[in-house]
Amino acid sequence: MTTTHRLPSLFVSHGAPSFALDPGIAGPRLAALGRALPRPAAVLVVSPHWMTAAPVVGTVGQPETIHDFGGFAPALYQLSYPAPGHPALAEQARRALVAAGWPASVDARRGLDHGAWVPLMHLFPGADIPVFQVSLPARLDADRAWAFGQALAPLAGQGVLIVGSGSLTHNLYEFRGGHGDDEAYVQAFADWVRGAVEQADGDRLRCALRDAPQAQRAHPTAEHFWPLLVAAGASDTGQGPAAGWTLEGGIAHGVLSMDSYVFGPAG
Repeated sequence: MTTTHRLPSLFVSHGAPSFALDPGIAGPRLAALGRALPRPAAVLVVSPHWMTAAPVVGTVGQPETIHDFGGFAPALYQLSYPAPGHPALAEQARRALVAAGWPASVDARRGLDHGAWVPLMHLFPGADIPVFQVSLPARLDADRAWAFGQALAPLAGQGVLIVGSGSLTHNLYEFRGGHGDDEAYVQAFADWVRGAVEQADGDRLRCALRDAPQAQRAHPTAEHFWPLLVAAGASDTGQGPAAGWTLEGGIAHGVLSMDSYVFGPAG
């Protein structure tokens, strides 16, 4: 039965597209979380692989699976995540954004990018829960990313699972260079952020890209970190963020922390 209670919000590290075929330890833990959560009416995903000047909400009834990457195994391009969309709840998301001062519009054609469908293949492998995306505004800072999540927060009370999909660490130069061993800075950054999340310290979390160890190396650009602040902000209904807890995901490719966070109870 679909829940009518307020759902937690999630931050998921979607890693490389190959995460769809190589789940490591993060995939099974996302799958276990999906089974533990109350069944959502829909899943709303904010991903850095759809960025626009102003927010856009996807309202397509049957979103296609977008293979927005190159150079990976041919099997990845055969994967499909055929979940339906939810135009009515997508329109509710647009209205919530407009009410909060964000000039949101709709896109009735765009499908799901890999920041959405790759982690959802683990979280809800049946592809039987409606999914829609909201684009990530291109010009954000930490406070604006948080406020964007707060604007979406009312949807959680309508049974929508708000998911910020990014990467806890994201240095593409180092990823492409290849690594045999895990880089120590990745765990140091992840441990610092975990402390802020689990202590529900929103001020500290918003300062992570300034204050966390090796932050500039962990995120040479910020777009894969902002979904974490969106997810935390979506749990903040005026009393501060919900205390978060961690799904440890290990480190992929030596430089990608695969940790994810749940802001609020899992079930």
